[in-house]
Amino acid sequence: MTRIEKIEFTSDGHRIVGDLHLPEPGTERGAVVLTGPFSGVREQVTGYYAERFAQRGYVALSFDHRNWGDSEGLPRQHEDATAKVSDLRDAVSFVAARPEVDADKIAVCGVCLGGIYATQLAAFDPRIKAVALIAAAYNNPTLIRNRFGADNFAALMDQFAQITQRQSDSGAVEYWPAVNPEGMPAGNPGPEPFEYYGTDRGARPGWENRCTAMSVLQELTLDVDAYLPLLTTPLLIVHGRGDQAIPVGDAEAAYAKAPEPKQLLVLDTTNHIDLYDDDTYVLPAIDQAVAHFDRNL
Repeated sequence: MTRIEKIEFTSDGHRIVGDLHLPEPGTERGAVVLTGPFSGVREQVTGYYAERFAQRGYVALSFDHRNWGDSEGLPRQHEDATAKVSDLRDAVSFVAARPEVDADKIAVCGVCLGGIYATQLAAFDPRIKAVALIAAAYNNPTLIRNRFGADNFAALMDQFAQITQRQSDSGAVEYWPAVNPEGMPAGNPGPEPFEYYGTDRGARPGWENRCTAMSVLQELTLDVDAYLPLLTTPLLIVHGRGDQAIPVGDAEAAYAKAPEPKQLLVLDTTNHIDLYDDDTYVLPAIDQAVAHFDRNL
């Protein structure tokens, strides 16, 4: 029988709140620290995965990054890429000190945007012995500019510059919706993200449908390509063939850039959020991740 222990740790002076999903005592095989989608809180995607990892014998930590959910940090609902990697590093430190955990058997799993943060951490932290990227984002600024079109991308950058100036002049933080079925402005525009976050499917008390406008600049200017070639940690990429938000070609290109040892699994999903909470796809992803961790931890 698995159980959940609410925990706290500190990252750069911020109180970080998480849920430690514990397998039945005596069945522990290792530990996995999870980081998830843009705007997500621990009761959503990362908690869903953490519970299933615990069922397979892994101590699994899902937590609210600073500025989100129950964790401290200002401004609220702000995506801070550098801070998220720092939080993830301190989460690993917390897990490594737990009596249930062998500090030489720690993996990291990144889902959606969390895949970039997991990659960055694993590239520079030798405590991470395996990394799994599931339905991950593979942003780099050139790719994002090409997807938007050069003129639209330039217009967005101008918009963010104006927001920066207004915030400096007024001292007030500007917010956008985290999801917007009608499109921009939003952190995750379009009907599919709204189908998860904007309905009972993903609604949780700790989640709010808002993000700082400047969070979106952070999201659009991330660069996973700077870190993929530096990985020495065994890598697993799981992606959905029907993913329209992050085309499978992005995952295949990332796989090509990463050094060995590596493995790619493509599942026959119909969209991006199938790999958030649909066990038709989540359980095969968990199976592959557990096999990957078992081999490398």
